[in-house]
Amino acid sequence: MVNIKLSDSWQNQLKSEFQSDYMKNLNKFLQKEYESGKVIYPDAKKYFNALDLVDLKNVKVVILGQDPYHGPGQAHGLSFSVPEGVRLPPSLQNIFKELKADLGKEIPKSGNLERWAKQGVLLLNAVLTVEESKAAAHQKKGWEQFTDKIIEVVNNECEHVVFILWGAYAQKKGSIVDRSKHLVLESVHPSPLSSHRGFFGSKPFSQANKWLKAKGIDPIDW
Repeated sequence: MVNIKLSDSWQNQLKSEFQSDYMKNLNKFLQKEYESGKVIYPDAKKYFNALDLVDLKNVKVVILGQDPYHGPGQAHGLSFSVPEGVRLPPSLQNIFKELKADLGKEIPKSGNLERWAKQGVLLLNAVLTVEESKAAAHQKKGWEQFTDKIIEVVNNECEHVVFILWGAYAQKKGSIVDRSKHLVLESVHPSPLSSHRGFFGSKPFSQANKWLKAKGIDPIDW
């Protein structure tokens, strides 16, 4: 697999996955896609950006997404996030609207959520690559099994994590989380198609921080 540079804490938990048949097959699929001239997002160096920015022992919050953005310059390995200078996608606009309503914070001009990741927010997509302009093109190629393992590892190895699950897909993927140990916050997806059916007003940011503070953990500066 391209560019494996995970911290020791992740490597120790995931090294057997990289040696598995499904990951070897996924790697072959990706190599074939590149060789055929297809444009794949994000850049290979950013496949594991979510893990590279948050050491396993520092995970406080997990926000699950589905696929990387499939437009030029958007995806950089973090769910819902876009690099500096890239126009905010509709779901991220709604996330920032809820952040303002929840905590009174002004809507950021930048959609780069690395600032969250560096505080312990694991911004994990279920699928870590996509073909340009083809949403869901890399679903069911093996990534889902790998990211299920990541959720399992966080569930087992970390204490008092907040799992933020927006939409039915994320909720199904996060169903293994031990709710006696971790906080699970669920609502509809922030997409414009569903946000008015319960995303707005769900207050995930204040709820997450209330939980973390109650457990003696530094809250996130959202």
